[in-house]
Amino acid sequence: MNCVEILATVVSIILMVLTFPISIFICFKVVSEYERAVIFRMGRLRSGGARGPGVFFVLPCVDDYCKVDLRTVSFDVPPQEVLSKDSVTVTVDAVVYYRISDPLKAVIQVSNYSHSTRLLAATTLRNVLGTRNLSELLTEREAISHTMQVSLDEATDPWGVKVERVEIKDVSLPTALQRAMAAEAEAAREARAKVIAAEGEMKSSRALKEASDIISASPSALQVHNIENLILFFQLSITYFLKLRYLQTLNNISAEKNSTIIFPLPMELLQPFLCTGHCNHKQKQ
Repeated sequence: MNCVEILATVVSIILMVLTFPISIFICFKVVSEYERAVIFRMGRLRSGGARGPGVFFVLPCVDDYCKVDLRTVSFDVPPQEVLSKDSVTVTVDAVVYYRISDPLKAVIQVSNYSHSTRLLAATTLRNVLGTRNLSELLTEREAISHTMQVSLDEATDPWGVKVERVEIKDVSLPTALQRAMAAEAEAAREARAKVIAAEGEMKSSRALKEASDIISASPSALQVHNIENLILFFQLSITYFLKLRYLQTLNNISAEKNSTIIFPLPMELLQPFLCTGHCNHKQKQ
């Protein structure tokens, strides 16, 4: 301490003694369990670190102090429009939880640790999401949150701020992109349904072949005595499966509400008319 500081300290002590006991209410301060006080004397940081919790002593007109809250604080990162790695524009917002780990650094190293942490969180969110694809943004939220937490913690450590947790709240996609993704998912589901139906038909055809092999191996199973009956059996089986496939097609066409009405008409009924028309044409020639 130089001469001016020593003189100011002595005058402050004399003033405190002259105004006793009123000066007691000015000189003694109290901080809560979750707070710490950083004391400055004539602009210089007092030795001994932060004071609290409990009662601490300050000299009037000489000492100045600043309270720091050690509880965990949460804040919402404003929605950020980010261009992903695969050139898709998305809007992402997050929430950050932090606390003060070193009150001295939080007061001395940065002017406003809360505002600085908020700005850094928004910038870090844009930087981290810009290195990810759209599929990663939708499926790897925990990994992205952990990457942001580590990056923020390293950046805010000189400020005495400890970032405890970062959570991605929502990822908003453009309306056109949502419709395109929904159409793609619906097409994929329809393709899988068709594949499953085709596999079922293939299994049924294999079962029919196995049945025919069994019948051909033991003719007494179905009392097929000659080759004509066996051929007739196969023709009836094939006709049955073709009709079944035809009915499945009609069912798929009429699944949704529409104004299309389909009347199945066998070609055998039209065969006489076709033959008559062909004969009349020849007679005219």
